[in-house]
Amino acid sequence: MSLSNKNIKKTAEFSLLLALAVLMGYLEMLIPFSFGIPGIKLGLANFIIVLVLYLYSAKWAYALSILRVLIIGALFSNYSMVLYSLCGVCLCIPLMFFLKKSERFSVVGVSAGGGVMHNIGQFTAAYIVLPSPALFYYLPFLMIAGLAAGILIGLLVQMTLPRIKKGIRKFYF
Repeated sequence: MSLSNKNIKKTAEFSLLLALAVLMGYLEMLIPFSFGIPGIKLGLANFIIVLVLYLYSAKWAYALSILRVLIIGALFSNYSMVLYSLCGVCLCIPLMFFLKKSERFSVVGVSAGGGVMHNIGQFTAAYIVLPSPALFYYLPFLMIAGLAAGILIGLLVQMTLPRIKKGIRKFYF
């Protein structure tokens, strides 16, 4: 495969993964899911992000996350939600990369760490925008929600990853 064909293949794969992440983010907005606590979501698009972290690289996961947030924000949300989500991405992807690289954590542990860190990033952005000590009462709920969502996404990735790797080997080799 020539260099240009490799670049075309990578661009196509990245675009497909980005489209899937945006689609999952949109679908999540359609699901009436609420615990009465603002900002808590399942994080379905993070399924794609964690898969990308394990199948490709942290660089791809980071770029995909940022583009996904910007696209979903432009299409379906507002600028404040983009700010909060970007702050979450800026903290969760590096943490997930280091947890994965340490080889001490399973996919579930990596995803759970990312879920918690994403919510810490969102909380930090909220505190910068609205510096109120009352926000700290909200933090434990965010941490628990991030942990639960991260575990759920991690379990889904853990079940799916071997099948995808097997399918990739069949397809490319």
